[in-house]
Amino acid sequence: MTKKKLFSALVYIILGIIVFFCLCPIIWMCIISLKGPNESISGFNSLWISNPTLQNFKNVFNIIPVGTNLYNSFFTTILGTITTLFFCSLAGFAFAKYDFPGKRFLFYFVIATMLIPPEVGAVPLFIIMRKVRLINSLWSLIIPRIATAVGIFYMRQYIVDVPTEIMEASRIDGCGDFAIYSKIIVPIIKPALASWAALTIIARWNDFFWPLLYLRSTPKYTLMVSISLLPVSDGLSTPWPVIMAGTTFAIVPIIVVYLILQRFQKAGLSTGAVKG
Repeated sequence: MTKKKLFSALVYIILGIIVFFCLCPIIWMCIISLKGPNESISGFNSLWISNPTLQNFKNVFNIIPVGTNLYNSFFTTILGTITTLFFCSLAGFAFAKYDFPGKRFLFYFVIATMLIPPEVGAVPLFIIMRKVRLINSLWSLIIPRIATAVGIFYMRQYIVDVPTEIMEASRIDGCGDFAIYSKIIVPIIKPALASWAALTIIARWNDFFWPLLYLRSTPKYTLMVSISLLPVSDGLSTPWPVIMAGTTFAIVPIIVVYLILQRFQKAGLSTGAVKG
């Protein structure tokens, strides 16, 4: 028992050190965002704040339309995540539990597209978005990624393990295909949905390439694109406190959202284990 306790303590110490080093950049960023223009931002002196101020955050709001850009980020992230979860799980359900002509070929084709970097299709997608007049529209960030190969594959692998007997019993009770999906499959795959939702939200929120490609005006920019527009120089020096304030404002919300989703993910795993 003593050896087990020592081993557990050693594991926790190592994990604590790793977590500390992972959090150091975020903590340093938050500290710099509260510093005045004349305070040090390098060396160990950067960890101390003589006169904390929120002026850097006020400057960010004065330079870019934070409210509008924040709404754009929330709109594309939330709606994009909801549509991706729905269509990926629906396609995964079809690949996992239905037989139809060309199923194997189509599934392998979907898997093959995972080998192609998304940026390769930037020019064709841009041309398509221009032809359908979605350039400088938030929908251009949602529609092209309404379903992804990785999401379909992930959901299909999870749904395959759902017993087919449950579906057959539901059909005997009069459930249709969509009722089986919504009332039986979705509750069972909640852990997978929570996991994929967390990954999708982080990816959509931090997305920079596609908004920069499709959006053309400042009121349409997402928060990440607007943060890149912060001034890189202020006279003879770079206003790092202002840049760190904007970065902090962009990063902290997504960390909070991820922690909330992580709780739902753990609860879903426990529920799924009990049901199984």
